[in-house]
Amino acid sequence: TLMVMAVNPQKESALLFNIPRDTRTRIAGRGIQDKINHAYAYGGVKMSIETVEDFLDVPIEYYAKVNMQGFARIVDALGGVEVDNPFAFEYGGHTFKEGLIHLDGDAALKYTRMRYEDPRGDLGRNERQRLVLKAMIKKAASPATFTNLGTVLESLGSSVTTNITFDEMKKLGSEYRDVLWRVETLEIKGRGQKINGIYYLIVSDEEKKRIRFLVKKQLEQG
Repeated sequence: TLMVMAVNPQKESALLFNIPRDTRTRIAGRGIQDKINHAYAYGGVKMSIETVEDFLDVPIEYYAKVNMQGFARIVDALGGVEVDNPFAFEYGGHTFKEGLIHLDGDAALKYTRMRYEDPRGDLGRNERQRLVLKAMIKKAASPATFTNLGTVLESLGSSVTTNITFDEMKKLGSEYRDVLWRVETLEIKGRGQKINGIYYLIVSDEEKKRIRFLVKKQLEQG
């Protein structure tokens, strides 16, 4: 899962979106067209960041790499999250009812992984991932949670790697708290196409221009 957030404290808003994993784009440093999520397999975090920067035409200053166990631990450390589930489904031994539901770490992981029963496929899964992440951000930004940030981070161990320092996290939590309550989302549109027998999501030049415009507009100062 590849997600990007653009935060602007002057506008007191944040923009959150997925880059679909099958998006066909240029892989930075290799000069080939491939699925964007393959950048990590080729060159780890560094190549992933450079590829996303090339795709969006904006710099990526901070990153967090979270594995599945870490994701579940974060949700549990936050005391679980609540989301407004758009439709009922069952997955991985869990039943998710339509409407407002509470998710612990394991349930949140299953909720964000289900794909094939979703009528929108990967796009629907991406939407559910954004729902959960928005709920996590709001929970983490609450005063009660923020005061225990150190304890939350200690529980994660090696499940999360990031270039954000602890002092920067505290600054984000204190100075950006109001911003993190105003998270808008968008969806990258594309069309599925098989090339040499491999499925890709083709994002048009017009769509790339739209996404780049919205991201740069979000980051404008003054």
